Amino acid sequence: MDAPSSKRITEILLRSKSGDPNALEAILPLVYKELQKLAHYHLRQQRPNHTLQTTALVHEAYLRLAQEKSLAAENRSHLLSIAAQLMRWILVDYERGRRAEKRGAGATRLALDGNLDAARASNPQVDLLALDEALDRLAKLDPQQGEIIELRYFGGLSIEDTAKVLGISPATVKRSWASARAWLLREMGREELAK
Repeated sequence: MDAPSSKRITEILLRSKSGDPNALEAILPLVYKELQKLAHYHLRQQRPNHTLQTTALVHEAYLRLAQEKSLAAENRSHLLSIAAQLMRWILVDYERGRRAEKRGAGATRLALDGNLDAARASNPQVDLLALDEALDRLAKLDPQQGEIIELRYFGGLSIEDTAKVLGISPATVKRSWASARAWLLREMGREELAK
C-alpha cells in the first residue's frame, strides 16, 4: 500500500479513537483487498472442502470490528494484525462447531511455517484447535512471543512490519519468531503423542 493510503488510514484510526462512528466505514474500502488476501491466505491452509469462503471470512471479521466502539489500532499494520487475530478466532470457532457436529472427526490441519511456499513444499501440518490452544499457552508464558506468532503467522506480517507494530527491533522479532516456533512445534508434538 502506498504512503498516502497508510497515512489516510492512520488519520481515520485517530478519528475512530476520538469516537467517530463512521470511521470504520471509511477504512474498509482502503484495506478491503488486503483483508481479502489475508482471508484467502488463512483459507488456503484449511481442509480442501472447507465451506467458509474468503468473502464471508472478510465480512465476519469486519462485523466483529464494527462491534467495537472505537478501533484500538495505531496504523495500517496494526489494523491488519487485529483483523488477522479476528480471522483466527472465527476459524477456530467455526472448526469447534464443525467438530462438535462430527464429534472430533477430521481435524483441520495447518502448516506451521511463516513461508507459505516452503510450507506447501514440505507440508508440515498441525491441528488448528491444538495450535490455538498452544498459542494461548505461549502467550501466557511470553506475551511478546505470542504476539509475534499472531502477527507473523496469522497476520502474514513481515519481520519489519511486526517490529513496527510491537515497537521492537527486527533482530528481536527474528530471534523471538525462531524461539516461539520451536516452542510451538515441541508443544504440538507433545499433543500429537498424547492422542
